[in-house]
Amino acid sequence: MKRIVIGFCGGSGSGKSTLARKVKEEFGDQATIVCMDSFYKAQPNTTYEERCKTNYDHPDAFDADIMLQCVKDLKEGRDTKVPVYDFTIHNRSDQPWEDVKSTPIIVLDGILLFAFPQLVELMDVKVFVDTDADVRILRRLHRDVRKRGRSVESVMEQYLGTVKPMHETYVEPYKRLADIIVPEGGRNTVACAMIFSYLRSL
Repeated sequence: MKRIVIGFCGGSGSGKSTLARKVKEEFGDQATIVCMDSFYKAQPNTTYEERCKTNYDHPDAFDADIMLQCVKDLKEGRDTKVPVYDFTIHNRSDQPWEDVKSTPIIVLDGILLFAFPQLVELMDVKVFVDTDADVRILRRLHRDVRKRGRSVESVMEQYLGTVKPMHETYVEPYKRLADIIVPEGGRNTVACAMIFSYLRSL
């Protein structure tokens, strides 16, 4: 059975994860989501304060080789495992790695997906989610404070210190690689319908 890999890339808070979930909701057991966030590197023997200073928006923050192998396995029809990351401690969790099944549609979700050429080569469809920076920072602020236990001050400091400059260096320039550019992510119902239709045709 042919496996279709679709990648959703875009800035933090752009709506790419919402769009990825929409695909999962539409296709159910026919689709699997692999989130790039799961592949942040483990940081053993470091303090929480040290981990807070890590630049999580740079390609070096990710275990790209592990993610690449996971995606290859899924595309070739093999089930795999992905690590579990805990944002509240800025580190990989002690939980066992999660099982991920190979399905006809493999959905990749991540801010830096397009910055890794070998990952891009595995994608059959590349989608860039393009959302205004003001909207993205507000969404990120809401998410990080409510779901990840962060303070407003820490979110703003991280955004200005690493998120914004890294977006301009490693996210925005790679928009040119996309097959489709979707404004507003999962809230764009017309784009969702078009993507669903195209995936069915494949």
